[in-house]
Amino acid sequence: MKKENLTVISQENLAPRIYRMKLKGESVRSMLTPGQFVHLKLGGRHPLLRRPISICDVEEDQLSIIYRVEGQGTSMLAEKKDGDTVDALGPLGEGFPITPSDDTALLIGGGVGIPPLYYLAKQLYDKGKRVKIILGFRRQEEMFLTEAFSRFGEVFVTTENGSCGTRGFVTDAIAKAGEFDVFYTCGPKPMLRAVEKAAGTNGYISLEERMGCGVGACLACVCDLKEAETDKSYVKACKDGPVFQAGEVVL
Repeated sequence: MKKENLTVISQENLAPRIYRMKLKGESVRSMLTPGQFVHLKLGGRHPLLRRPISICDVEEDQLSIIYRVEGQGTSMLAEKKDGDTVDALGPLGEGFPITPSDDTALLIGGGVGIPPLYYLAKQLYDKGKRVKIILGFRRQEEMFLTEAFSRFGEVFVTTENGSCGTRGFVTDAIAKAGEFDVFYTCGPKPMLRAVEKAAGTNGYISLEERMGCGVGACLACVCDLKEAETDKSYVKACKDGPVFQAGEVVL
């Protein structure tokens, strides 16, 4: 984990309220595991807390993040221009494991849960794995990264209003994707709950939790374990996750 003022090298509006920012800095070279995140500090005293943003892609000393403008912090992030700097702490958290015995992986992402799966798809593809991807959006106008993901495998798109791909939710496309050995998913909790029920427990989920410190000190992102193996009945999404084995935590 390192703290560095990363330099903004590009900012792009991909869809309504969805932005892709590329940043540059030496600490980026240590961001090797997909599913980890960076904790960004915007402004001085306000907002006080950092914002956790997942790592979308890394190329040498360049980091790509994709975020949705939701409040004060992400609004300030969207105002950053080329040459500005962003106070970044990272990489943080535990990312997605890649198991040698699983040859076919199904990646399932919804909304801003999609970006961390891009770095994962890239690494799986580079390791010779077969990759299938399901991307869920509310409507066609909000779609992003669909063409980029097609570099790594077959892409199945779902939209809630049926404006593109399969009408419905990501779980409606799991049968179309066919057989797989392991699944990886990231998105809102109701989606994760539905995916876990439909796909089983041979997979990994990544939580989108609100975080305070990002390093396990404040307990703002505590999640209950389903079956505690020790006296400990909870985990911290920021430090023990955000990636957990399917079935491990209460969703």
